[in-house]
Amino acid sequence: MLGAAEDCGWLFWRVMACGRRSGDRKRQVMLFILCVCVCQSGAETLRYSLPEEMERDSFVANIAKDLGVPLSQLAARKARVVSEGNEQLFRLNQNTGVLTAKESLDREEICPQSDTCTLFFKIFFENPLQLIRGEVEVRDINDNSPVFPEKEMVLKILETASPGSRFPLESAQDKDVGINGLQNYSLAPNPHFSLAIGTAKDGVKYLELVLQHQLDREEQGELNLLLTATDGGSPPRSGTAQVRIVVLDANDNIPVFERETYEVRLAENSPLEQLVVRVAAADPDEGSNGKVRYAFTQTSERSRQLFQLNPITGEIRVAGKLDFEEAKSHKMVVKATDGGELSGHCKVQVEVLDVNDNAPEIALTSLSASIPEDAPPRTVVALFSVRDRDSGDNGRTECSIDGDLPFSLSPTFDNYYELRTNAALDRERTAEYNITITATDWGRKRLSSQESIFVQISDVNDNPPEFTQEVYTMSVTENNSPMLRIGSMKATDADAGINARVNYALVQQEGKEQPEVSVNAENGDVYILRPLDYEKVRAFEVTVRAADGGSPPLSAQAVLHIVVRDENDNAPVLLHPGPESSAAGELVPRWAPSGYLVAKVVAVDADAGQNAWLSYELAKATEPGLFRVGLHSGEVRTARAVTERDAARQRLIVLVRHRGRPPRSATATLAVALVDGFSEAHLRVSEEAPAAEPDGPLTLYLIASLVCVSALFLATAVAAVVVKVRRARRSEAETLPTFPTTATESSAGSLPRSYVYDLCFAAGTVNSEFRFLRPLFPCFPAGLPPGPGQQRSSVCSRDAASLGGEGDWTAQGSAPLSEDTGPRAAGAVCPANRELELNSRLCCGKSSSPSADRPPGAAADRGSSAQLQSSATAATGAGGAAPSRAAPLGGRQAVPAAPSRLQESRSGLWKGMKPRKSEEPLPVRAVALILVLCVSGVRAETARYSVPEEAERGSFVANIAKDLGLTGEELLARQARVVPEGEKQYLQLNQHTGDLVVREQMDREELCGQSEPCLVRFEVLLESPLQSFRAEVRLTDINDHAPVFLNKEIVLKIPESTVPGTRFLLESAHDPDVGNNSLQHYSISSNGYFLVYTRRRSDGRKYAELVLDRALDREQQAEVAFSITGVDGGNPPRSGTALIRVVVLDINDNIPVFTRSLYKVSVTENSSQETLVVVVSASDLDSGTNGEIVYSIVQNSEENFETFKINPKTGQIRLKKALDYEETKTYEIDVQALDGGGLSTHCKVEVQVKDVNDNAPEVIITSLTSTLSEAAPPNTVVALFNVRDRDSGDNGRTTCELTGEQPFRITLLAADAYALVTSETLDREQVEEYNVTVRARDEGSPALSASKTLLVRLLDVNDNAPTFTQAIYTMVMSENEPAGRSLGRLSATDPDAGENARVRYSLVPPPTGTLAAASFVSVDAESGTVRSLRPLDYEKVRAFEVTVRAADGGSPPLSAQAVLHIVVRDENDNAPVLLHPGPESSAAGELVPRWAPSGYLVAKVVAVDADAGQNAWLSYELAKATEPGLFRVGLHSGEVRTARAVTERDAARQRLIVLVRHRGRPPRSATATLAVALVDDFSDAFHQFGLDPASGQQPQVAEEEMLTTYLIASLCCVSSLFLLSVLALTANSLCKARGRAELPPPSPSGYADGDFASDGLGVGSTGTLSPAYRYEMCLTSGSGRSEFQFLRPILPSPHINAEAGLDKDGEPLRHSQPACDREAQAGSTATPPF
Repeated sequence: MLGAAEDCGWLFWRVMACGRRSGDRKRQVMLFILCVCVCQSGAETLRYSLPEEMERDSFVANIAKDLGVPLSQLAARKARVVSEGNEQLFRLNQNTGVLTAKESLDREEICPQSDTCTLFFKIFFENPLQLIRGEVEVRDINDNSPVFPEKEMVLKILETASPGSRFPLESAQDKDVGINGLQNYSLAPNPHFSLAIGTAKDGVKYLELVLQHQLDREEQGELNLLLTATDGGSPPRSGTAQVRIVVLDANDNIPVFERETYEVRLAENSPLEQLVVRVAAADPDEGSNGKVRYAFTQTSERSRQLFQLNPITGEIRVAGKLDFEEAKSHKMVVKATDGGELSGHCKVQVEVLDVNDNAPEIALTSLSASIPEDAPPRTVVALFSVRDRDSGDNGRTECSIDGDLPFSLSPTFDNYYELRTNAALDRERTAEYNITITATDWGRKRLSSQESIFVQISDVNDNPPEFTQEVYTMSVTENNSPMLRIGSMKATDADAGINARVNYALVQQEGKEQPEVSVNAENGDVYILRPLDYEKVRAFEVTVRAADGGSPPLSAQAVLHIVVRDENDNAPVLLHPGPESSAAGELVPRWAPSGYLVAKVVAVDADAGQNAWLSYELAKATEPGLFRVGLHSGEVRTARAVTERDAARQRLIVLVRHRGRPPRSATATLAVALVDGFSEAHLRVSEEAPAAEPDGPLTLYLIASLVCVSALFLATAVAAVVVKVRRARRSEAETLPTFPTTATESSAGSLPRSYVYDLCFAAGTVNSEFRFLRPLFPCFPAGLPPGPGQQRSSVCSRDAASLGGEGDWTAQGSAPLSEDTGPRAAGAVCPANRELELNSRLCCGKSSSPSADRPPGAAADRGSSAQLQSSATAATGAGGAAPSRAAPLGGRQAVPAAPSRLQESRSGLWKGMKPRKSEEPLPVRAVALILVLCVSGVRAETARYSVPEEAERGSFVANIAKDLGLTGEELLARQARVVPEGEKQYLQLNQHTGDLVVREQMDREELCGQSEPCLVRFEVLLESPLQSFRAEVRLTDINDHAPVFLNKEIVLKIPESTVPGTRFLLESAHDPDVGNNSLQHYSISSNGYFLVYTRRRSDGRKYAELVLDRALDREQQAEVAFSITGVDGGNPPRSGTALIRVVVLDINDNIPVFTRSLYKVSVTENSSQETLVVVVSASDLDSGTNGEIVYSIVQNSEENFETFKINPKTGQIRLKKALDYEETKTYEIDVQALDGGGLSTHCKVEVQVKDVNDNAPEVIITSLTSTLSEAAPPNTVVALFNVRDRDSGDNGRTTCELTGEQPFRITLLAADAYALVTSETLDREQVEEYNVTVRARDEGSPALSASKTLLVRLLDVNDNAPTFTQAIYTMVMSENEPAGRSLGRLSATDPDAGENARVRYSLVPPPTGTLAAASFVSVDAESGTVRSLRPLDYEKVRAFEVTVRAADGGSPPLSAQAVLHIVVRDENDNAPVLLHPGPESSAAGELVPRWAPSGYLVAKVVAVDADAGQNAWLSYELAKATEPGLFRVGLHSGEVRTARAVTERDAARQRLIVLVRHRGRPPRSATATLAVALVDDFSDAFHQFGLDPASGQQPQVAEEEMLTTYLIASLCCVSSLFLLSVLALTANSLCKARGRAELPPPSPSGYADGDFASDGLGVGSTGTLSPAYRYEMCLTSGSGRSEFQFLRPILPSPHINAEAGLDKDGEPLRHSQPACDREAQAGSTATPPF
């Protein structure tokens, strides 16, 4: 081997030498490849061996010696070793040629589970390239001991397992191989087990544990065995494991309770979850066989609801509410069942202890809801009983009354009490009592209950009415409207109901005429009947009486003082001059001086006060200034002396008026004659009447006022007519009754008698709010006296004609009553309880008593009818009777009627304590009742009866009247009734016959359950006097229930190993019947295995026990079914059945059996997790848990346990992770099947792994040149790499290629060795670096590939010169720019890299003799920035050029040049310079003739600017001038010309300032001043310029006078307008305030819409009218809501309620205040003169 290597090396060196001599590199590479191929054909692989676990750098071989290569060539050719894997395991020393191990090698880690372990490597040589393969075998040493997967193995074996049974054990693992691997097992000596060792096909040893002797858990429950595994090394190594055998128990014991009977005492109402008792049963078995579960059996459903049994702990807790009164004890049976379905029983008896948990119950037997306030003490109010369901002291009770009340309790008999009064009552102090009765028991924790009794105190008329004032003063304005309400009187009565209803009436005073006032009988409103005249009556007084509705009525009186207020209803009356003369003639001499009395006007006014205060004034005169009139005296005097110029005839009109409202006035006309003497006076007056002088504008004003007033009046009249017509259209076309118009048509009362109305309403109209929606027609009965009452409706019923008895209402007295006044003996009546007749009649008929038309005992209907205004009269003749009480409005008190027997008995009980016919006083009757009760209580015994349960309704029980010695009439008279103890009434007493019958069917089982006897207790209560008899009815049981099993099917689970004679407790049947009708015995249907026995409990109940008579065999019969029957002792007997199903439980006597002992299966590698590998199946003939098989993998290999998993129920073996063919090609799995009894069996599963192309080729780089010069020639080696594929066959064959077009190619060196070389010349400037991707692809299906990317960077060579971006650069700099300012930047690029691409800039020196432009700018060598070196002046240097060089950093450096052109930009740094006028003269003088026309050239301003561009563009403008409009300047020419023709008015001297500026920034300017003289000719030009032209004097122009006038006028107008606006606003505010101040406060004279309904009066009704002339109006049923509402006021509303804004029912009022009322109130503020 070594010789061949030497020959190949010699050939290699010879070929390489020839190639070097020829100098052709391409030829050299070709020769190298040829040499490699020749060498590979004859070379062999280098092979070495090395023990594992050698030290680091251990010697492997001498490569230089084996290859025959000199040591000097190893370093020169860069020899190196490359391992095939990812990890480098070997190292080659190039100096010595020795191959050493880089790290300590562990064979088990490198090559696990492999018999041989070989490591491959390659040796590479460069210059020229050479590849040599080699391998190192790692030899195994005995460095690992056998190891068991678990240090302790646990086997659970049933004690019934038969000898010879085998149990597989986990195998030990030894990482060593060969003789050093596992060789033998041994088991420590023991009396029960031996060890069996077997060898699998793959040579792996497995072992099984063999049972030699029967196990007994009772003798030894657990065995510990030591298992040892030994290998074959020298010295041998071993490993041990502990085998723990757990002997499983068989279910051969039943649970046993600690006690057969548990007795517990428990208080009722114990809280939920309270522990009652804990039952415990023990089972000697273990595991599930020893786990006991508890359950109720043979327990009633009620007990199951009250108690909860924990199935695990056996704790019985309270689950419901225990009630001693419901059940005093509970009996339960608890069954304890173990895991093998064996069971035991015990009894639990719970005795319920009574606690005080029931409060006393108060039951009212009789109650008087209302008692009169004059009732004497000891009056019985109520009768009640107290019951407590508890027993002992908890059931004893006592009663008391809460608070200090005038009542007391008196015990009568047994548990009955009477509530009595103990003091006098006063309704005015306390109108009602809410009596709380407290019943308390005697328990330790005392309980109580309360019952509230509401007792009303009925009123007695013991308080007279009381007026709020003794004297009432009211005022009325004269000329009032009829029936005007002026106020209200108020009287109150402390009583209630009809006793508190106050009626008002005027007290008739003998010898005095009928007063002008009326008082409303109901509410005390005061009305004025007729208009009053202040001039006739100024005040008057009347007496008003207020009487209540009691019997007899009580009354009080008050004085009503009425004052009449004056109204301005009289105009002034002229006394002089008289009204008969048209004008009075007076004579005035011409000599009359000022103040001369001409005449005196005399007038009087019948009014009083300010209405009579007269004033005089001169309304009109021929000469207004000649005469005057005294304001209060009426004297007409001359205002000045009479002159000759005054007219001889004077006409005076004197106006007389007063201060009243509305104002009234009169005028007096005086004719005055001015005479020289009095002799001609009569003649002048008599000859002719004075001509009427024109009125002037006053007439026009009067006409206009008249037209306005007339138009206003006409508009008001039209509006009133329109409103009236619209209202008339909305109203119905019914004719209202005619009412009296005056109060003088009748002498009875203050209004006619025939117009007083009463209203009665039918049923259902009480709560209708009494409002008429449509006009109502009064019902006028027959017999009315003649008069205005003839105008009435004719809709009265015929029954109304009988009212009044005699048919003449005038014969009745005048006794007005309130609305609660009862029926009258001889008058018109409207009884309250006439439903049947009021539905068909309009008016009520005559009746002598309220109960005449009602059946006996019928109570008054409180809600059927009511009286709005009842009229009654006191009898003045035969048949008269005192009025009785009727029901008040709203139905608070029933109408007195003939009492029923029940009411009579109650009345007798409370008032007489014996039958109502007795007339003995109340104390005697009370003593008699108490005596009777005491005697009866001593001698009373409980009456006992019996009746079968389920008796029909009406079944006879007993005759109570016969047993009590009473007749049926006495029972009825004494209101006998049955009072049950409970809430439900099962029995009924016939008061006529005295028979006690069944009212409701009674079910004994529902009422008493299992209790015996079953009693229904009740009391017979008699009244008048009050007696009570206790009685009870026993319900006898009938056989109406059959025995019923709680479960229709009873399931028993019994092991087949149960011995005959074993007893099993069965659930009992339930029979609600008692005695002989209850359950008596049990029987079962025929079967071959069981018998039944009937047993009796201590409480007498019977139960059944099932006894096994013959052994069970599950294989012969797995289930036995038969029926059980429970029979009672009734006649005929009843029975109930249930099905008993006995399930025979199996015992574990069969082991599982696999369908195959060996399962072979193949699985493709890389299958996903959960992939199904195979399904193993085993069967077991046993049932239940013994037949349930659990599969598991025996852990004989750690790799198997990590790779596979098995479903313990289905036997499905699935992958836990993906398989890899390259790692393991075959798996052998041991599977165990274990049943529920601990028996097991095994099978083997062989899994073959199929190879798939799942490994992509791997590209391994062995050598890489990451940087390469761009000048490298083609075929330069860049990298060496190997390609490896772990798959086999075609899946492991690979090919290589490069992706993309790149200047590289791949050259094959060996079978899996490749070289990457360049294929053409490289250029770094085009591509700086290459990502060379080598792709290796295998030949599998589908083909897999792998890529490796190599980064090759090209090194730069300086082969490129810098390049400017532009050939010529142009930059701009401003003049005067400071030094160091950046002008721009030059840029040059070099494609090279590094120093070769680093560019530096410099200025090229100019040729000698040229402008030194380089001194103006500089260039930064690094960045190329151009900067100025000094400021430049545009006016001197406008542009220059320099040459710039750019050189790189290569060696030698390369460079390039560019031209830099710099332009200097002009700045506005020069101001304009004036050339004309010159700057030395202050002002240039110019002459302009006066005749100069427009456009005349005056002068020209000339200026220049040294700057360029827009900085030099000059413009001219006139900045200032004496006459701005006279001259103008040319914008660009600078010429000064006249803008208009020169006039004489222009000033002679003109001064012009011309501004010269340019457009530059910043702006700069200059000014030129011109002095211009305007001359007529040029001779005086010098004189004109002798003045100071720069003084700036300007002519003073006077302001326009007209403009000033306009401004003053405008100011005055605006001021006047503002002042007028302020005055108008002020006047408006004052007028509104004055108007509000003059308005009087509103007078509540409106009408309420409900007065008619509440008062029951017509238009003219008052409280002083005679009741004999009242009419009754009745409405039919159902009219309460549809026709009973006033839409318009009918009667004036009450004064007091009107002031409050509410009517007497609390409803809002609609007020109306006529103008006359407001004037009257305004006039009332002044004190009238009396």
